[in-house]
Amino acid sequence: MKLNGETVTLTEETTLVSFLENNGYSSNKIAVELNGDIIPRSRYASVILTDADKLEVVCFVGGG
Repeated sequence: MKLNGETVTLTEETTLVSFLENNGYSSNKIAVELNGDIIPRSRYASVILTDADKLEVVCFVGGG
């Protein structure tokens, strides 16, 4: 799988929410694109990732 352009090996299919939690992402501070489509937060638990997917995760940062 590609995560933000880097190769990551998935040993088994996993839900998007589990993958994000296991990799230290806070789901209320990110936007996720999977294979070119923006995934609504409400679908994170039902989306299954495979090793063939391309995932882009963008973190929101505050500033002034």
